[in-house]
Amino acid sequence: MVMLDILSPFPVCPPPAVFPRQIPQWDTRPGTGTACVIKQRIYISYAVLAGKAFLWLRFTWPLFSCIIPAMPTTLDRYIFREITVPFLLGMTAFTGALLMGRFLKIAELVVSKGVPLSEICRLIVYLLPSFALVTIPMAFLLAILLAFGRLSADSEVIAMKASGVGLGRLMTPVLAFAAITTLATLAIAVYAVPVGNSAFKDLLGKAVESSADIDIRERVFVDTIPGLVIYVEGYDKNAHTMTGVMIQDDRRPDNPLTIFAGHGTLSMDAPSRRANLLLEEGSIHNIHESSYRLVNFREYELNIKLDHAIRAISRNELDMSLQELEAGIKGGTTDPRIKKDMEIEYYRRFATPFACFVFALAGVPLGIQNRRSGKGGGFAVSIALLIIYYVVLSASKTLGEKGVLDAAVAMWAPNVIFLALGGWFCLRSAAEKSVLGPLAPAAISDFVRKILSSAGKTR
Repeated sequence: MVMLDILSPFPVCPPPAVFPRQIPQWDTRPGTGTACVIKQRIYISYAVLAGKAFLWLRFTWPLFSCIIPAMPTTLDRYIFREITVPFLLGMTAFTGALLMGRFLKIAELVVSKGVPLSEICRLIVYLLPSFALVTIPMAFLLAILLAFGRLSADSEVIAMKASGVGLGRLMTPVLAFAAITTLATLAIAVYAVPVGNSAFKDLLGKAVESSADIDIRERVFVDTIPGLVIYVEGYDKNAHTMTGVMIQDDRRPDNPLTIFAGHGTLSMDAPSRRANLLLEEGSIHNIHESSYRLVNFREYELNIKLDHAIRAISRNELDMSLQELEAGIKGGTTDPRIKKDMEIEYYRRFATPFACFVFALAGVPLGIQNRRSGKGGGFAVSIALLIIYYVVLSASKTLGEKGVLDAAVAMWAPNVIFLALGGWFCLRSAAEKSVLGPLAPAAISDFVRKILSSAGKTR
């Protein structure tokens, strides 16, 4: 007897209760019912449960390879495709949005520092892992809401439910996609992010240092030179003359100097990569321990070495591997604040990828019930949910940094909260109830309407 599975394009035969010790002669000709039996995943599950029985069947590789593409059903592949396209579009959109935040700084490197375009492209590539750590969960949630919002708007979800497909069955391909995105995000968080951040800082330092110059601007505090802050009231770029000069020289922390000058001239020595500031009619103020010293000058020359004209970029916890973080947590640093930051970063790298599973559980019920608004509503709901999630994450991280919460609790608390919220959404969706319940926009609008109507009647 041959049955037809509504979730599979292949006919299904009931599996035998006991696997035969004698290998049957399977007829693998096209159109035969016996060949279709081999392609059914139900035989895989029975064979795995039977243990040695799977080996007794002596599957050859040609027979076993035909099972692999047949394991996902038509429904699985259909939902998987529906999620993939908006996921890729979301990744592109969110990455572009994050990159725009760095665009002004990158444009400044090109315009004022003359950094080559090839090195700018490399800097962007090194930034992508840190962006992907955030954009993958965001794009995944957006893809779920858009995909299931479209299926619900076209009444395809109703047709699936009428065919006996429940919410748990619809979640199967979504959880498979969540597993892929979680593993990818975990690999990026553990390996790619520290490498990318370190390479970005190294390349940025070399690129700016190789084309270093004193970027003096009128009425702007310039602090690109380590230990120096320069401020001028007026600056002639052609003659390189300055007026109203103030310089804070902290290159020797034990002997800081504050310099005021009425006029100044900037000259560059390209071979030795030095800049000379000739200051005129000014004074030098020096406070050392409990003593104060004032020196008036007619001319004063200040030499600056341009090889160090970029502020040293210190290496922090974002650039460390897991091994370095563990060593720092266990006693590599004595500063309690730095140690706390390392603990938070360590647990963040494992908690952030798990957000994909959280969004899968919360996104499917919301997408199914977002029937009327379609893709526009799905985008709005995804943005709202992401804002709420990252506000909770930011608040939890702040509590962890202040020592109110343990670092592990601070990083995993948002996932636990939204996991419970997603479970509540799933239960209400399975019971054919409103997912948001009293928090739904329609329920809130009805409540407000009732209040307004009752207020009108009292008048």
